Amino acid sequence: MDDHPTFRMGVRAVLAAGAGVEVVGEGESGEQALELVASADPDVVLMDLTMPGIGGLEATRRLVSAGSRSAVVVLSMSGTDDSVFAALRSGARGYLLKEAPPEEILTAVRAAAAGQGFFGAGVAGRISAFFAGAAAASVRPFPELSGREREVLALLADGAGNAVIAHRLALSPKTVRNHVSSVLAKLQVADRAQAGARARDAGLGRDRPG
Repeated sequence: MDDHPTFRMGVRAVLAAGAGVEVVGEGESGEQALELVASADPDVVLMDLTMPGIGGLEATRRLVSAGSRSAVVVLSMSGTDDSVFAALRSGARGYLLKEAPPEEILTAVRAAAAGQGFFGAGVAGRISAFFAGAAAASVRPFPELSGREREVLALLADGAGNAVIAHRLALSPKTVRNHVSSVLAKLQVADRAQAGARARDAGLGRDRPG
């Protein structure tokens, strides 16, 4: 599904050259995508995101929410994080850039037809980086603290007073007091001793800023 006839012609040629792949329809809008899926019941839909009407994202959402068995693989010019993750949230099974080589498009179609996900090389890298960062954040203690607050907490774990913290972090005494108050509030502890104890239990302190 794409609103550029020349591009659709090229994709059709790529798919027609693939063994076991049959093109059962094409369209230029999100509405046509829904109509063609309802009438042709394809295994896979190659969907552009930017099309007239409701567009590819909304068409994908509607197909998925309706329980369609057709797997959606996005084929888009955009490889931004916003576009990729919006498509995944909508229920897309795969994501390719329009510059993808023909064999990658065929591989994605076959993978989606078999119930598997497939993402182009550039897109897969973005997804891996995102989830690697999410995993790191999920195991990092005290994610509610800012970076500076974590530095203050690490020094609290070492028993440092405000003057020492101010010197180590090159901050004013007032700024240190504000950070300490914020740390105590976010950790919901009564005093700096309790905050330091929690930090040490989590492995902070002794020049380990976390």
